[in-house]
Amino acid sequence: MRYSATAPVKIIVLGAGGTGGYVIPHLYRIAFARKGRVRIIVCDGDIVEQKNLVRQNFVEQDIGRNKAQVLAERYSEAFGIECEYRSSFVEDEAELRELVCPDFYSTPRNDIPETQRVILLGCVDNNKSRQMCHNVFRDIPNLIYIDSGNDEFTGQVVCGVRQNGHTTYKPVCSLYPELLKDEDKFPSELSCAERTVSAPQSVTANLFASMAMVAFLYDLLICGELKTRYVTFSSKHIGMRAELVKPRKKSKKGREKKNGRA
Repeated sequence: MRYSATAPVKIIVLGAGGTGGYVIPHLYRIAFARKGRVRIIVCDGDIVEQKNLVRQNFVEQDIGRNKAQVLAERYSEAFGIECEYRSSFVEDEAELRELVCPDFYSTPRNDIPETQRVILLGCVDNNKSRQMCHNVFRDIPNLIYIDSGNDEFTGQVVCGVRQNGHTTYKPVCSLYPELLKDEDKFPSELSCAERTVSAPQSVTANLFASMAMVAFLYDLLICGELKTRYVTFSSKHIGMRAELVKPRKKSKKGREKKNGRA
């Protein structure tokens, strides 16, 4: 899939914890290196706790501060990019639809060469948020939705693509339909007791997931071509497996023209 390496882009990051915390520094670095304008909005309602220092991209001085604010301020300042964040969880479909809508569209009446492209990064740790992203993805005519998910050592990163109202590449909940049946809760719905109990994850699994997600972003924003649809990985066995994008078959008419029989 071809992707403009110069068109203006808006990137929404849902989650600044285990995976998002390692994606965000490289996201700002890629935005800095890119020719086209990039707007980045980091969203997370969680605060940094002592336990996060073991496997997330925070230091002791960050404890007690909002995760999205910490990372957005740190890396936007480092790379000279405008700082934008939401210090709350995005748990409403209407709010997410608003976020993933382009800020502007190209028309013959202005000088904007291309409509702003939008990329949604799902760095969440619950399937109710994935279900919300899935519903919004189906309703948006043009959207790239990259989701990462992992347990203690294994996981996957899936890139869903909508183009002109059609799904070109399936999103995570279409490849793993059992996620749509999971009846977990949004982060804000968890009790204090539930929040203290988290699924086991390792820092290496978080790093593997972030590395795959950054690779998708680099291919899209710098190389201008997406060659991978999804990636599965095991940090325990130090391995990744990618499902590559298959080249489109040429039509019979196109082959005949190439062979001089047009």
